[in-house]
Amino acid sequence: MKKAGVIFSCLIIILLVFQACSTVPLTGRRQVNLLPESEMIAMGLTNYSEFLKENPPSPDASSSAVVKEVGNNIASAVQKYFTDNRIESRLEGYAWEFNLVESQEANAWCMPGGKVVVYKGILPYTVDKNGLAVVISHEIAHAVARHGNERMSQQLLAQLGGIALSEALKTKPEETRSIFLTAYGLGSQVGVLLPYSRRHELEADRLGLIFMAMAGYDPQSAVSFWERMASMGGTKPPEFLSTHPSDETRIAKIKEAIPEAMKYYKK
Repeated sequence: MKKAGVIFSCLIIILLVFQACSTVPLTGRRQVNLLPESEMIAMGLTNYSEFLKENPPSPDASSSAVVKEVGNNIASAVQKYFTDNRIESRLEGYAWEFNLVESQEANAWCMPGGKVVVYKGILPYTVDKNGLAVVISHEIAHAVARHGNERMSQQLLAQLGGIALSEALKTKPEETRSIFLTAYGLGSQVGVLLPYSRRHELEADRLGLIFMAMAGYDPQSAVSFWERMASMGGTKPPEFLSTHPSDETRIAKIKEAIPEAMKYYKK
């Protein structure tokens, strides 16, 4: 009986995975998203609000305005493309927001539902609006491609046996919250980023180039931005020890993807 129960559980998980298969727009990669995006957006909004309580938007009105301008331009271009191609349902429930915070960390992130935070410490590397578009479009790409949902689905399957999110929230709230924070790159302290997988990073790079091109920002500027990021210094682990691609791999892949992105470029 025990063996039969295990087999039945495995069959249920296989069925869940099969039903949850979807395709990432533009790249065509198949992925598994077990979780309703509405639930992910709700949890994202909660954590985003908590972060802003502890890290209020920057008083630097000029820089904040540029972040909002570039972010809204890219979001509008993405929304138009998705609407024109009848895949706008993937953005259902999104309410885009773009905030600059005072942290000197060179970082940025996007919660499900379109809540984007840019850290002031990355501005010396972005240099101009094109460089900023590289950063924001990359983070938008993570959200639109539902990379966090995909990673959380994998962790729910591994840690909680693939039970429904509503059930997981009810019976294992702390474990589920921890999985969410990890899946969306947030550590024990809200706003401390953990890396996406190399596959997700490179896919976000490719999609980001296309998204910024749609909004009228030059995708070719991504190479110089990542070269500046590579010059930050500090010790970095070898690529095989890190979930992030090495600087050399990332820049090479970006150069390969630029011709595709240029087809969408509207000056």
